[in-house]
Amino acid sequence: MESHLEGDDEVVLAPASPFSQYMNSSVLSFSIIAVLESSVPIEDDDSVILSEIRDVFLPINPRFSSIMVTGKNGEKNWKPVKVNLEDHLKVPIFPVGKPLEFYDYCLSEYLTKISTEPFPQTQPLWEIHIFRYPTSNAAGNCIFKLHHSLGDGYSLMGALLSCLYI
Repeated sequence: MESHLEGDDEVVLAPASPFSQYMNSSVLSFSIIAVLESSVPIEDDDSVILSEIRDVFLPINPRFSSIMVTGKNGEKNWKPVKVNLEDHLKVPIFPVGKPLEFYDYCLSEYLTKISTEPFPQTQPLWEIHIFRYPTSNAAGNCIFKLHHSLGDGYSLMGALLSCLYI
């Protein structure tokens, strides 16, 4: 690991693997979208969700609170940063009181939209979307969008499942 001094604080940079670098380039960018269906409606209180992200999700993997930076010699590293959780929690708004089929369509279109949007490179490469509308399959949905450079599907799904209280 490389170590750099920034002001009075020492920042430790972890080298990005070749896979991470390849998956997060100007030519190629892959994300993993995981949809967690809830059998009960998802609360409107975002403070509960934000505290779970801060206390349970972020500690799982240091890359969840890091950005990829390029060094002087072109090498890429993971740099720890302060995470503004509100930037990562997205809650879409749709009309209320519509039939389930309407929300099925909205969810499908929303998933298509977020899957094509690139991540800002100035913040950690993940988002959590809360779809609070009932669909034919669920009372609400929690959508995780994780950049593939954070890990492979197996390790990321293991990390997400470890957050659940089952």
